[in-house]
Amino acid sequence: MSSRRTGEVPARLEGLRRRFDRWRRTRKGRSRIPETLWTAAAKAAGKYGLNPTAQALRLDYHALKKHVKAAGNKPDGVAVATFVELASPAAGSARECTLELEDPGGAKMRIHLKGVEAPDLAALSRSFWGTTT
Repeated sequence: MSSRRTGEVPARLEGLRRRFDRWRRTRKGRSRIPETLWTAAAKAAGKYGLNPTAQALRLDYHALKKHVKAAGNKPDGVAVATFVELASPAAGSARECTLELEDPGGAKMRIHLKGVEAPDLAALSRSFWGTTT
């Protein structure tokens, strides 16, 4: 059960909501939402989630989702792997494995090893992800 009450908005999201309200009061006719506000909303959705952000800012969920995707932000709930466990092969099994890596930007690498000693997979994955530790 959530401890957050309905209508309660984080302080940073509240500030963005005030910016949207100010724009709504001063806009002319049915003008489009400025790109700067969409960018801020997409960034907020990456931190607070799509639905809470759309509700707080009174935006269409699907329109916000498109802007988040276009900005390359990942909404809450999208996990990024920080640890990969490699199980040792069972005794008597053939030495064969497939290693699949994907970085947060969507780049993928797949390596299939058969009948050879495994290289330093930890170093290989760090190199792919561009980390030094």
